[in-house]
Amino acid sequence: MTIQKTLLRKVVALASPHKRLLLLAIFLVFCITPLAILKPYLIQYTVDNTILKPHSERLFKYIATIIGVMALEGLCNYSFTQITNLLGQNVIYDLRTRVFSHILHLKLRYFDTTPIGQSVTRTINDVETINTVFSEGIITITADCFTICAVLGVMIYTSWQLTIVSLLTLPFLLGAGYWFKEGVKGASQIVRTQVAAMNTFLQERISGMRIVQIFHAEEKEMQEFARINADYRKANIDTIFHYALFFPMVEILSAISVGLMVWWGAGKVLEGTASLGILIAFPIYLNMLFRPVRMLADKFNTLQMGLIAAERVFSLLEDDSLKEQNTGEIMPLHLKKEIVFKEVHFEYTENTPVLKGVSFALRENETLAIVGSTGSGKTTIINLLSRFYPLKSGHIFIGNDDIETFELTALRSKIGMVLQDVFLFAGSVYENITLRNPDITREQVIHAAKVTGAHEFIAQLPDGYEYQVRERGAMLSAGQRQLISFVRALVYNPDILILDEATASIDPESEAVIQHAIEHLIQQRTSIVIAHRLSTIRHANQIMVLEKGEVKELGTHDELSKIEGGFYRKLLDSHS
Repeated sequence: MTIQKTLLRKVVALASPHKRLLLLAIFLVFCITPLAILKPYLIQYTVDNTILKPHSERLFKYIATIIGVMALEGLCNYSFTQITNLLGQNVIYDLRTRVFSHILHLKLRYFDTTPIGQSVTRTINDVETINTVFSEGIITITADCFTICAVLGVMIYTSWQLTIVSLLTLPFLLGAGYWFKEGVKGASQIVRTQVAAMNTFLQERISGMRIVQIFHAEEKEMQEFARINADYRKANIDTIFHYALFFPMVEILSAISVGLMVWWGAGKVLEGTASLGILIAFPIYLNMLFRPVRMLADKFNTLQMGLIAAERVFSLLEDDSLKEQNTGEIMPLHLKKEIVFKEVHFEYTENTPVLKGVSFALRENETLAIVGSTGSGKTTIINLLSRFYPLKSGHIFIGNDDIETFELTALRSKIGMVLQDVFLFAGSVYENITLRNPDITREQVIHAAKVTGAHEFIAQLPDGYEYQVRERGAMLSAGQRQLISFVRALVYNPDILILDEATASIDPESEAVIQHAIEHLIQQRTSIVIAHRLSTIRHANQIMVLEKGEVKELGTHDELSKIEGGFYRKLLDSHS
């Protein structure tokens, strides 16, 4: 219970930037309830003082007053609905922005271990559910509780005996409400879990559809989807069952209450101890009482689901272990200095070493080529240089400064990467090159494209640089996507350049163009090149051979090729 209260306070605190809307919604609550109660009272008074005692002039006046009160109540209800939903939308707009900003700054380890669909669910579904805390939850629950207390007070004041008779079914209604609340709570939690599972499954299969079709796995994936879909359907049906049973039950109990009230009240009217106006007004009071009681159970579940979603969102936002630690303060204008790895040890999972005491030095404006078998730790080295993962031990220096002392954004802005798996976003070629950076001009983009040899093919695309690239650049060849990534790296003018298997999936015809691009990119830059093709590493100043996380050989092409039985010599022989 304490945890729930703390969580509720956090959710309510999200509305603090929108205090005016919150206060206005609360003000309307205290306007709507008196107006709602005034309506049956005016009907009672009208019946007792104008219909049973004919006064046509007063009757018109009272009817006009009732219509005015109802119109004012309708206007307040409209305003209340608009304001609570506006408040909820403003809150989730702020929260969704905050969640996405937080995700942008999480460690890569989070994305290594967390399905993309789960992050999408947190950002969209869970945040949207938190909206109901404001639009249908806490404020409307407060309004309903206030209405119940006020209506009960008026009913008791009007006729306490008739009130007791009318509320004989209330304990059964409360019991049904508790059963409904608990049942829907459990079913809704399962629904939320199944939504996340379905989002994750669909995102992964749609992204990997090429693999699914290549290996003819459509039928198996369809069977797995059918299972997840069936679980999702069952969870929703369980929720629907509780709704289908609860609301008819409430209607029956309400009808019994009205019947008891009419039976008792009619006798009192005939005895002359109660007025006809009271008998007419009491069903309206009962409806005003039972409607919020009937809806409270549902609204408490809505609030509960909002808090469950909020707990998941806050657990992501408040887990500092997931966030990148930007502790450095050095913000250099340039990084054109030597790179030194000193006894670097690293492991992705505990007790599974990936790098074992790696040491090397790369002088300014020189190129280091790294070769080795799959899983030897080549890509890990460049990930550590960009501080995507923390070291287990050892140090990495750029010049005389440990990379931990650099401000993270400043460090990464000076390091350019061209990866084997080029990721292109949905948008124009120009936007994919600049990544919407307003400081990069079109002239710079065109110049970089000409230098790297990409301008010719881009100019031939429909709309040229404004050609709309589909998701992941599916309409472009591997070579074209790779050339765009080279242009992207060049326009950002990095001091340190990293090429990670940049030509691994390129056809021989495209390789010549890309090799030309590489030669321009590495000029006057400190570069690290990871490649299997000897054409991209033969002219490197140093070549480092990695095997199972250890440096086996380090030297120039000529030096390493002369070592009989050496790792690099074996690589040369396998390519000859």
